[in-house]
Amino acid sequence: MKLSAEQFRQMPEKRLTLLGMSGVGKTHLAKLLCADDKWFHYSGDYRIGAKYLNEAILDNITGRAKKDPWLDKLLKDKSISISNHITFDNLSSVSAFLGKVGNPDLGGLPFEEFVYRQGLHKEAESRAMLDVPSFISRAKKSGSTNFINDAGGSLCEIDDDNVYQVLAENTIIIYIRASKANEETLTKRALSRPKPLYYQAQFLQEQLKIYLKERGMIYVAQIAPDDFVRWIFPRLIEHRKPKYAEIATKYGYTIDSESLYSCKNSEQVFELIYESLE
Repeated sequence: MKLSAEQFRQMPEKRLTLLGMSGVGKTHLAKLLCADDKWFHYSGDYRIGAKYLNEAILDNITGRAKKDPWLDKLLKDKSISISNHITFDNLSSVSAFLGKVGNPDLGGLPFEEFVYRQGLHKEAESRAMLDVPSFISRAKKSGSTNFINDAGGSLCEIDDDNVYQVLAENTIIIYIRASKANEETLTKRALSRPKPLYYQAQFLQEQLKIYLKERGMIYVAQIAPDDFVRWIFPRLIEHRKPKYAEIATKYGYTIDSESLYSCKNSEQVFELIYESLE
């Protein structure tokens, strides 16, 4: 059931899920609200890396270390140990685990391994989102009146109505819709610093075929990993936009990124949300 702005305004406990592309302003919004210590900040990406992918991340790092005889000996002698020091602001171990598909000599992953890791990430993201109700309870016990779920950019790719329903029943889903200028900024960033991302399986298969044909290649192993990430990113934005919009229409509400960027404090953020609910 959709809420009115007045109903949301009168809620003694406010719970939000933020939806949108990575870099669109979700964490900016969360930090504006969480400047008030009554908010509990739940990071979906942090939960994924610290809980559900932690073992796979450590196994991956250990496996790479064992290829170096010197490091392998130190590990066997227990002279060193490997740990995953993930934080809210540093999720690089998750990105490193996801990796990029393509030529192994250029740091790429074989197609089968890449798809396997993508599948692990999808499952981890689903489980992290289904943990939201239990973390809301934990937040209340710790004295936090309000709760914000800072979800990953690939939440729209889960394609699981059960996950979205759980979030909608326990939080207000707010989709931060990127402006054209914002999309251009995100694309420029991806071109200059191509990073590992999650891709919905069918979308990935389709885009790989197009890329290989355009580049005159036969095998995925011929792909330069960074070139593929740069090539696919604008297409990923267009692929995700209708997915975000569908979730917002069915389960939540929409605010625009440009309006969010003009917000300087929590009061202005709330006014923006109230407008969306109207």
